[in-house]
Amino acid sequence: MNEKYIKLIAEKLGVREIQVKNTAFLFSQGATVPFISRYRKEQTGLLNEVQVSQIKDELKKYEELDKRRASIIESVEGQGKMTDELRQKLDDALDMTTLEDLYLPFKQKKKTRAAVAKEKGLEPLADKILLQQNANAEDFAAAFVGEKVADVEEALQGARDIIAERINENTDTRNKMRNLFKRDAIIYSKLVKDKEEEGQKYKDYFDYSEKLSRIAGHRLMALQRGENEGILKITIEPAEEDAFMILERQFVKGKGDGAEQVKEAAHDAYKRLLRPSIETEFANISKEKADDEAIKVFTENLRNLLLASPLGKKRILALDPGFRTGCKLVCLDEQGTLLHNEAIYPHSGNQKMFEALSTMENLVEEYKIDCIAIGNGTASRETEQFVKKIRFKKPVKIYIVSESGASIYSASEVAREEFPDYDLTVRGAVSIGRRLLDPLAELVKIDPKSIGVGQYQHDVNQTKLKESLDDVVVSCVNQVGVNVNTASKHLLTYVSGLGPTLAKNIVNYRTEHGPFGSRDELKKVPRMGDKTFEQCAGFLRIDGAKNPLDNSAVHPEKYYIVNKMAKDLGCSVADLIKSPETRKKIDVKKYVDDQTGLPTLTDIMQELEKPGRDPRGEFTSTEFDDTIQTIKDLKEGMELNGVVTNVTNFGAFVDLGIHVNGLIHVSQMGGTRRNPVNPASVLKIQQSVKVKVLSIDINRERIGLALEK
Repeated sequence: MNEKYIKLIAEKLGVREIQVKNTAFLFSQGATVPFISRYRKEQTGLLNEVQVSQIKDELKKYEELDKRRASIIESVEGQGKMTDELRQKLDDALDMTTLEDLYLPFKQKKKTRAAVAKEKGLEPLADKILLQQNANAEDFAAAFVGEKVADVEEALQGARDIIAERINENTDTRNKMRNLFKRDAIIYSKLVKDKEEEGQKYKDYFDYSEKLSRIAGHRLMALQRGENEGILKITIEPAEEDAFMILERQFVKGKGDGAEQVKEAAHDAYKRLLRPSIETEFANISKEKADDEAIKVFTENLRNLLLASPLGKKRILALDPGFRTGCKLVCLDEQGTLLHNEAIYPHSGNQKMFEALSTMENLVEEYKIDCIAIGNGTASRETEQFVKKIRFKKPVKIYIVSESGASIYSASEVAREEFPDYDLTVRGAVSIGRRLLDPLAELVKIDPKSIGVGQYQHDVNQTKLKESLDDVVVSCVNQVGVNVNTASKHLLTYVSGLGPTLAKNIVNYRTEHGPFGSRDELKKVPRMGDKTFEQCAGFLRIDGAKNPLDNSAVHPEKYYIVNKMAKDLGCSVADLIKSPETRKKIDVKKYVDDQTGLPTLTDIMQELEKPGRDPRGEFTSTEFDDTIQTIKDLKEGMELNGVVTNVTNFGAFVDLGIHVNGLIHVSQMGGTRRNPVNPASVLKIQQSVKVKVLSIDINRERIGLALEK
């Protein structure tokens, strides 16, 4: 890795060069972000997962820079135009913008006005005018009139075109224009003619302007969406006279006729070449910044959703509610295995309701059901009211579960593979029940974009969004850990070092040979090499293994340390885990060696205290107000319980137990207009909140809320 890049990354991220260098080396050896941040703390100097990911992103950026540099050098050399000076400048370039500016004069372009002028032999005239001597430019131009140039004006126009292109291709000039745009550019939006009725949702932006450096990402994305839909016309530019002043100061020397020609060429260069080019550049930069902002919101929401607390090992009866088509019902065991399915019709008259009631009573008893999960879609609250009327022979908890993305899952290849003999409705009901058991294990089967969190998800860079969301899923799966004997193939895919092929091989091995008895047995799985085992073993758990460390986050490469601790204390590893008093006798400093430092030893001691602990916390649920069934039941001033379903930069959406979510606008979260709070710093997805109803618009189905302290 280029030492210069190591230094730049360290400076940008505020870490030491040795930390970047060691992390880069680990990546070059095939290590993953979760593995590096969890099991290589000594090498990275305790970098957390975010910092390790940032280093990975920066390394990728410089890798792409070097690829582009090589391509440019090859192109310029192929044209026979490479010089030692240019080669040095290309080698020294540390960002893509500088590289492209250096390449601009050599880039293959369509036939430009300057190129046409050069073919007419007008380049010497342009050179002469640029000297800006106190002579009549028309006298110079007259000498170039002939077969290819009709008159003096054509000659002067051609010369100005050549000068304008040179100004545009001047690296210093382009940087001056960038500084002007960065400091003073305004983004303007205007309504496209005859689009007023069609574009009413963009009414606020029909005649809008704001300083580009200050515009919020969500407003920028709204403007861009309006432009993509043909409703708005967007421009980005500073004051034209300021740009002219900068160019005149750089290129216009004196007040003669030549200076006037250069001045005219400079103005043309800005309007025809520089401004459109730099405007596009800043539109892209702003779009990228807004994308990053939106993706950050999306990833944070997804992380909180995936790390929602699981209910744990309970037997569940799950209902996918409906009116005319009935409620699809499934019974699941503690592992989420489908035991039974059928349809009931509690909303189709008294006879059907009593039949449904009897069915529910019998199934709860027959399958020893602990709790009931009801999807939050159509007929959800009505179905909840029906279930609450049933007098079961034992206490049965009732939970409302988000259906978001369940229909996507039920029609997916993953669902067809899991349940080839069942239709979509059964698969959807199973997904609802399993989400209650273990949200992470179930939600990883669904494309994150279908889960319904975030903002402007279809407008952002889709490649970058997918990469970011996949990284979050990997992070969450490995943070929690996976039971290798019960995990689905899809869940195993996200474990550090694995992937679709090895995940499938693990499931096939498990099917053929029975449950894994130890982590060491994983080495028998086809294509499980030593390097892959190193990357995945610490994140795979084996419940009930002979060696209790196999059900912990202690990596097998460090078992020798725990064994030595137990031996020194004259007890077994199991005794060490069971007895806090025994563990207190351990002086961890005694176990520091060439490969293991205090950070890893501290992690080991924490694992011995609670081996395989789930970081997701205790399960909680929110009780909705039974008297509120629809938006029509709401009144201003009501105080209600709710659950945060989505967090954006402009506020948070809250489920009140009806089919319309309310919005807590950012202005209701504290802060000021100039310094609003970041909603993500106040609320998280799945968080239970107390809210006050501020406004109700039944026609537009909008509910304004305030957060109650």
